Amino acid sequence: MKAIICTKWGSPDVLELREVEEPIPKDNEILIRIDATTVTAGDCELRGLKQPLMLQLLMRMGFGLRGPRRKILGQELAGEIESVGKDVKLFKEGDQVFAHTGFGMGAYAEYICLAEEPEGIEGLLAMKPAIMTYEEAAAVPLGGLEALHHLRKGNVQSGQRLLINGAGGSIGTIAIQLAKHFGAEVTAVDSTGKLDMLRSIGADQVIDYTQEDFTKTGEAYDVIFDVVGVSSFSGCIGALKENGRYLSANPGLSQMFRGGGTSSRGSKKAIVGNVTYGTEDLVFLKELIEAGKIRTVIDRSYPLEQMAEAHRYVERGGKKGNVVITVEHNSKTWQSARPNQ
Repeated sequence: MKAIICTKWGSPDVLELREVEEPIPKDNEILIRIDATTVTAGDCELRGLKQPLMLQLLMRMGFGLRGPRRKILGQELAGEIESVGKDVKLFKEGDQVFAHTGFGMGAYAEYICLAEEPEGIEGLLAMKPAIMTYEEAAAVPLGGLEALHHLRKGNVQSGQRLLINGAGGSIGTIAIQLAKHFGAEVTAVDSTGKLDMLRSIGADQVIDYTQEDFTKTGEAYDVIFDVVGVSSFSGCIGALKENGRYLSANPGLSQMFRGGGTSSRGSKKAIVGNVTYGTEDLVFLKELIEAGKIRTVIDRSYPLEQMAEAHRYVERGGKKGNVVITVEHNSKTWQSARPNQ
């Protein structure tokens, strides 16, 4: 099968298209033909290892000293099940699914094996939203799960004023729509070229950060969700109402390694921490999508063969929503006569 292999840490040029052995599902696994995956800021951070020294050392210890132990990167996908192991009960051949692969990675390929019920760092798996294409569905898991986790942590409720800083990326675009579903009034902050898009997915107000600092407008919010983490912490706290909550999320991989918790400044709380979610959360997002409450925003689409160029584009910053990778299957390497393993 075709796969993008990352043999060492570095620029997008370290990503190589190769032919590798197709995986065979274990008894509790399913084999998925991947039709679409994505390039996220986290993928670029991992590949480039552009982190402060201490965090870089931790990442090398966790993922590999000179290069990633798991050579195939990629954390989210959508595709069709080709075969299932003999103990699999929840899925069958032909089911269309979408998944978050967690630290197992592996989505930059034609095929992947995932456990029927992944645990811990192995990711999450669910039936694909019926109304979405593979490309649209592949862009849901990471941004959707991050957004859902943080808005729930912030206890976002109907009638509250919520500001999302860095609203134009994969997390922010879904966070806007989730917040509107929860009944909040949403102010979205991002660059000039994204403002029309932010309005189109439900933002009530938009702020161009290149023209105005939201922490100095005099407006106050019940919740501030800082996706990008570049605004002044004290400024954000100052822009909260009494009993307000400040939520911090980093769209890249580094957030996964940082400690967290809840701290208080008077009646205001700052909630920072690692993200946790389960299969039921992915199913919840699927149901909202099928109810017409959430859609994904796709900036650009690249074929698998142009993965390095897709990484360069994401790494430059400024993408609107998501960058999707399509996986063409011109010749099936999997044979339908293969028995279940």
